[in-house]
Amino acid sequence: MYKSKITGMGMYVPENEITNRDLTALMDTSHEWILERTGIESRRHIKKGDGNTTATMGVKASRIAIERSGIDKNDIELILFATLSPDYYFPGSGVIVQKELDIPTCPAMDIRNQCSGFIYALSTADQFIKTGMYKNILIIGSENHSGGLDMTTRGRGVSVIFGDGAGALVLSRSSSEETGILSTHLHSEGKYAEELSLIGPSTRRWVPEIMAANDAEDTSYYPYMNGQLVFKNAVVRFSEVIMEGLQENQMTPDQIDMLIPHQANLRISQFIQKKFGLTDDQVYNNIMRYGNTTAGSIPIAMTEAWEAGKIKSGDLVVLAAFGSGFTWGSALIRW
Repeated sequence: MYKSKITGMGMYVPENEITNRDLTALMDTSHEWILERTGIESRRHIKKGDGNTTATMGVKASRIAIERSGIDKNDIELILFATLSPDYYFPGSGVIVQKELDIPTCPAMDIRNQCSGFIYALSTADQFIKTGMYKNILIIGSENHSGGLDMTTRGRGVSVIFGDGAGALVLSRSSSEETGILSTHLHSEGKYAEELSLIGPSTRRWVPEIMAANDAEDTSYYPYMNGQLVFKNAVVRFSEVIMEGLQENQMTPDQIDMLIPHQANLRISQFIQKKFGLTDDQVYNNIMRYGNTTAGSIPIAMTEAWEAGKIKSGDLVVLAAFGSGFTWGSALIRW
């Protein structure tokens, strides 16, 4: 059984910054209202004509990750792309990245697990490497939320939360017994599938039907979130899945050097931090600057934390996510 290790990371966010005060021109809200409920001060949105898409942002983050990994792009043997906002309904964004990076024939797979997508992709890559099937895997989390949000007062409960951006990493086979991914843990509870969802367009309600209806009041093509239920489940599942990973590795919360939670809501992160008795230096949050970038949030935050010197050799790094599905997961990494 082999071990897998992160050998390179990269991130990209659009230059176009949207502050809370910018949103007040579009909807009945305030900086104070958004900040109090989410911790968000600004987010990045793709600007029409800037050339950014879900896939192209993934390409930009991937180029940085591959360069930092020290391998040639031709050594990538599998591409895993986590997103809820692909460029096209089909094909997936993974093959677009493959085309843009000019990576030779290799499998490319999109993973549609929303906020938990990157953890699911990381776990999948870890299994491929552990079993000896691949040596180098490119993992991407990227989202373009801004093009599909209801930027009016009607949609403010959801739209103020989300931002655009991408993160990527290269996971490689390692001979070290001391470092690398220690374990990953994945869960879902489908009975809550529609409590955080985008119902249409879909094959249940296909394009001709929507076009024929031409109903300006039809909100099914905008994201829906039962915010209170999501929050209540998130704080429970975050705690459970972090403890699951620690217990699997016979560790305790005081051994965590860095917790990087999915950036869903700063209040959720603060709740988990307090529950586990962690200091501000042991938890990395950047939702204040970028909002919730769904599958992109963990790799973006992890890249920033590493660039800032907050993750060091030998550190125990814990990743955790919860989101639509409901799905959730964690990963423990010895850096």
